[in-house]
Amino acid sequence: MIKTLIFDFGNVFINLDIEGAQKKAFNTFQVDKLSEEMIGYNSFYEQGLISTDEFLNFYTDNFPNLSNEELVNVWNSILKDFPEHRLNFLKELKSNSDYKLILLSNTNEIHINWIKEHISFYEDFKNCFDAFYLSYEVNLVKPNHDIFKFVLNEQKLIAEECLFIDDNASNIASANSLKLNTWHIKPYTEDVTTLFDTKKNLF
Repeated sequence: MIKTLIFDFGNVFINLDIEGAQKKAFNTFQVDKLSEEMIGYNSFYEQGLISTDEFLNFYTDNFPNLSNEELVNVWNSILKDFPEHRLNFLKELKSNSDYKLILLSNTNEIHINWIKEHISFYEDFKNCFDAFYLSYEVNLVKPNHDIFKFVLNEQKLIAEECLFIDDNASNIASANSLKLNTWHIKPYTEDVTTLFDTKKNLF
């Protein structure tokens, strides 16, 4: 029996343009792929292991022709719209169900600042959840097992009673290995608002 719903944020509630953002980064940095050092700094930043200033300083040191504003724009180009019908679905879920609702997202301070500025109902969205875990605040990231174990332990949850919804195959595989139920949502063909139809076998 499902008692807890654990949602990812990107491509579940807010739409992302992963491919477009990657192309923009490659064009801006004039590279064919990100270096191991860039990937490492990006990961450190999502885990909250370095500050926004340290993150931007790394890029301005390596790409001195770019300003902080240009770097922030490149970094935020992945973020798109947040369809309001998904917020309405979440509000209804909170009002009319006994499920514990948790958000579990790999994200960072620059992205959250953009969302706070551009998504007018961000606080309403956040208030729908019983717990709200952002990777850079808890210093843990998916798909590592430790972030799932952290949530399960902190919320005193039984894995088999949880449904985890995410668009990333690695995150889904990690959750499955810990015996969470999962929905590997396909962002271009599926919508989180169809949850109870799509996964009706679990409810």
